Amino acid sequence: MGSKIHEFMIWAESNGWIITQKSNCHLDLDVSFITRYKVIPEEYLDFLRVMEQCITPDEKTWFLCESEYKNSSDADFQWNEFELLSLEAANEDDQWRSEITTWWNHYLPIMISVNSVYSFYAIDLSNEIGAIVYGEEPEFEEIKKVANHLNEFMELIMSNSITLY
Repeated sequence: MGSKIHEFMIWAESNGWIITQKSNCHLDLDVSFITRYKVIPEEYLDFLRVMEQCITPDEKTWFLCESEYKNSSDADFQWNEFELLSLEAANEDDQWRSEITTWWNHYLPIMISVNSVYSFYAIDLSNEIGAIVYGEEPEFEEIKKVANHLNEFMELIMSNSITLY
C-alpha cells in the first residue's frame, strides 16, 4: 500500500470517516469497466486494492471502491450515476447522448457527493492523465481541475483545503 494511502486512511479514521480495509489486495473489476477505462493510474488501482469503503462522517460523500464499480454495492447511487442522469436529460437526442458517453469515457468518477448538490471528483484519463477534476449539477460535464494526481487530492482533503462535508 502506498504511504499516502496509508496516511490518508489513518487521517480519515481519526476524523470520523467510515473506513473499511479490504481483507485481501486482490482487485477484480468487471470486464466492461476495464474495457472502458483502459488506462487507470496505478495510484488509484493501489487505492482500490486496499479500500473496501471510504465514507465521510456525514455519509453524504464517499470514494467509489471496487464493489461500486462492480455494481455489487448496496449504495443508492451507481458509480456512473451522473452520467446516467446526463443521458436521461439528453432523452432521445442520439448525438447528445453520444457526446455525453464519449466525455465520460475520459473521466473516471472516483468520489460522489450528495451533500449540498450532486457532485463528483474524477480522474482525467485524456488531457492531463491522472489529474483530479470536480464537477457538479446541473452540468456535470463542466469541470475544474483540483489536483494533479490522487496523492495530491488526498493531501488537499487532509489539509482541509478541500471541504467534503
